[in-house]
Amino acid sequence: MQNFIAQNFIPVKIHIKEKPQDFQRFKAEWTPTLILAEPDGTERFRFSGFLPADDFLAELQLGLGKAAFSRGQFEEAKRDFDAVAKDHPQSDAAPEAIYWAGVSAYKQSGKPDPLKQAGEELRKKYPVSEWAKKSSVWLN
Repeated sequence: MQNFIAQNFIPVKIHIKEKPQDFQRFKAEWTPTLILAEPDGTERFRFSGFLPADDFLAELQLGLGKAAFSRGQFEEAKRDFDAVAKDHPQSDAAPEAIYWAGVSAYKQSGKPDPLKQAGEELRKKYPVSEWAKKSSVWLN
């Protein structure tokens, strides 16, 4: 986990009791709050609360995908989302990653096939997830 974080992020720790003004500045409502931001400060992803290591890594990878997606780097985003689904299939992030992998492939190709494939995969693997519901329109 340390290597993954060191390779992909510049961690910054703000302690709520030592710097409450910074805690408020980032609109953190609970601890810990993890924010993935661009060098210019643009927030791309956040999550709050403690997670087991596997779920924590899944959320970090999901955040990388969302950051790449926001920058229009759809191939990189799809790679990150696919990694979440493959490496962390039991995590809560996996169905969301499959959804966004389909959207990334669609945005890159302009063809609807990846949306349908993502919807089918979600229906099969995570049928009661909100992401299966959100993708159900792609199956009609």
